[in-house]
Amino acid sequence: MTLTFAIPDIHGRLDLLEAAIERIIEHSESSPATIVTLGDYVDRGPDSRQVIERLMGWHSEELRLINLKGNHEAMMWEVCNNFAEVGWWIQNGGDQTLMSYGQPSQNNLNIGIVPLAHLQWLANLPLMHVDQHRVFVHAAVDPKIPLDRQTEQTLLWKRYPEGFDLGHDNRHVVHGHHANPDAPIVTRGKTNLDGLAWKTGRLVVGVFEDDQPGGASQFLEIVGPAATLLDPQHQR
Repeated sequence: MTLTFAIPDIHGRLDLLEAAIERIIEHSESSPATIVTLGDYVDRGPDSRQVIERLMGWHSEELRLINLKGNHEAMMWEVCNNFAEVGWWIQNGGDQTLMSYGQPSQNNLNIGIVPLAHLQWLANLPLMHVDQHRVFVHAAVDPKIPLDRQTEQTLLWKRYPEGFDLGHDNRHVVHGHHANPDAPIVTRGKTNLDGLAWKTGRLVVGVFEDDQPGGASQFLEIVGPAATLLDPQHQR
């Protein structure tokens, strides 16, 4: 039996990411496994640059890492390549990301401070990961459309209506993006893992058995300080 571990929206919380990796290593007991990160590595929390560098520098003989793109990575890339206004990004936590790269204040913002290698990494992130029984994605999939015809807008930005419980055909959908402190939110066809970890300090990692259909076999709960204990300006 092999396992897949799903880590939802980190949003600059390197402490929670490192703690999650430690728990996954312990849980996997040196057996081969897959880690899927569901996007939103940047913005809002204090360590966006450090999170990107941790994921970019990943090396493990046993644990395969698949990093998916989130809407915040798309937003960051668009702004840093002058395809969108910087104010849009700043309103969604981009100021914290720039500060992690050494931007001293919100005055005279310098988006050129982000290394080209980081922007290339963001651009090349896949939009979904599909295995025998599940679809891993940042935001959502449209159950009426084949997986190879899903749009980036759907995969990165869509929000499921309340009570929606469909997966995609026979596959269970595993996603983040829908921040809910009560996560994990599990229904018949999908699992939402996004528990607003950057703010609450509580990160939920889903553990999925690759040969078994449906939802997670268990959840690993990582608990760290709330954002207000890190820095009052992170309250938003």
